[in-house]
Amino acid sequence: MIPIIPELRTVSAADRDRILAAPRTDEAHRALLASLPGMNAVRCGGTANASQLPETFAVVAWNLERCLFPEDSAAHLAGIAPQIVLLSEMDHGMARTKQRHTTADLAQALGMTYAFGVEFFEMDLGGDTERHFCEDDFNARGWHGNAILSAVPFEKVTMIRLDDHGHWFTPDAGGDAGQPRVGGRNAIAGVVPTTIGPLCVVSTHLESNADSPHRAKQFDVLMDTVDTFAPDMPVIIGGDLNTGNHMPPDFDWRGEVLFARAEARGYDWSLTADGMTTRPSLITRHPTRRMKLDWICARGMKADAKGILPSLDATNRPLSDHDAVYAVVTRSG
Repeated sequence: MIPIIPELRTVSAADRDRILAAPRTDEAHRALLASLPGMNAVRCGGTANASQLPETFAVVAWNLERCLFPEDSAAHLAGIAPQIVLLSEMDHGMARTKQRHTTADLAQALGMTYAFGVEFFEMDLGGDTERHFCEDDFNARGWHGNAILSAVPFEKVTMIRLDDHGHWFTPDAGGDAGQPRVGGRNAIAGVVPTTIGPLCVVSTHLESNADSPHRAKQFDVLMDTVDTFAPDMPVIIGGDLNTGNHMPPDFDWRGEVLFARAEARGYDWSLTADGMTTRPSLITRHPTRRMKLDWICARGMKADAKGILPSLDATNRPLSDHDAVYAVVTRSG
């Protein structure tokens, strides 16, 4: 059972020393991950503004790339007026985002409740472009993860670990031994009330530094766990699935195995609008690389409308290297 708590326990200096001294192995990483309470809980907060979702409502999935600008990002969503927001790459206590709990700040600006779970405990300040935003030379917490924002209260919430072997901790798996990160990809799932019954909403983030079969296994874990967590109810899943991310030079998302596997289990990908979803940003500066990484799929729901919201604010400043995908959804069948 994943605890639901108002505050995540920070990593102590002794814990940090243990991480730095640990061998870079799968077994050591699993032990470290299990020993850190803050990485095995969901933080909930904020205030709901309604008791039930209406039969038709808007949902957004957005990788906010650390969330440098919570209030401006909230204002950017005003035209869509989402009642569910599925978020990836949200910082909590990181120097590059001014030590803010970006999920809580975004939720406050939107007048919503939230559930946040940690993907990674990050021990350094990030890359050169991220350090540009740092005013401190330390991270107050070092949390980085995924979240759900909801206009209505959660009936229940959980975090789903999609891997625990230390993909970014063990050098053989692609991690950086000099700057270890504890953690792995996850999903946050919540059940929310609607006027026509409960609905499961899921925010997830699949592995970028891996191939298509690896991501398909992660999505299998996600679907299996959702079936146990929210049996016999409609489901919406959204997030950065990193589709095609390891398929240069064209980054062709159509080669991903997970699409057919999800369809075989009743999931519908037509809730996602056509078009690429990445762009150059203040942190990620790839002027020509365009990919389709961000998706909304559902089982038992359909889209009455859908689109892609460019992540450029009124001054043409990028809020993220990902555009937001959105759908206006209602129950199908």
